[in-house]
Amino acid sequence: MNLPPSQDHPQPRSLSDLFISFSLLALQGFGGVLAVVQHELVERKRWLTREEFIEDWAVAQIMPGPNVVNLSMMIGSRYFGLPGALTALAGMLTFPLVVVLCMALAYSHFADSPQVAGALRGMGAVAAGLIIATGIKLISALERHPLGKPACLLLAALCFGAVALLQWPLLYVLGGLGLLTCVLTWRKIRP
Repeated sequence: MNLPPSQDHPQPRSLSDLFISFSLLALQGFGGVLAVVQHELVERKRWLTREEFIEDWAVAQIMPGPNVVNLSMMIGSRYFGLPGALTALAGMLTFPLVVVLCMALAYSHFADSPQVAGALRGMGAVAAGLIIATGIKLISALERHPLGKPACLLLAALCFGAVALLQWPLLYVLGGLGLLTCVLTWRKIRP
């Protein structure tokens, strides 16, 4: 969604600000970027409201490619057009690429170490906790959704059950429940 920038909250001051902000964001987001992105863009910088974040994140998830990269390009485009989208993309990819290449080189030397394997498992648990905490924080924004909070939570529970418990393919579950949610929301908001 390429909505015009809202005037009731701050926005990036320049392309340099956009590049630096997304570079720092990208360097913080190892393993679980949702929590970091939401905190930085909604709570710290206030470039987006919680509702705008949820709407933009939903669009970023259905587009091909990494969600946070899609989101960064949407925000860059919203404020500065194509140059902003490309600047945000560069910010998201430049420094993390260098870090990942250095880590790959180091990992090739220490891959057999049990301490490295344990550290990686621990990082996975922390990332899962961050994602759950962010989801809980964003529940309050569902009160403004046309379907209402109970219906949204029911749909989220159905998605979790289908993917985590029944182990159905995520693509089919999101396609089915996403289509159902779009139809229900459209029916609720149409004049």
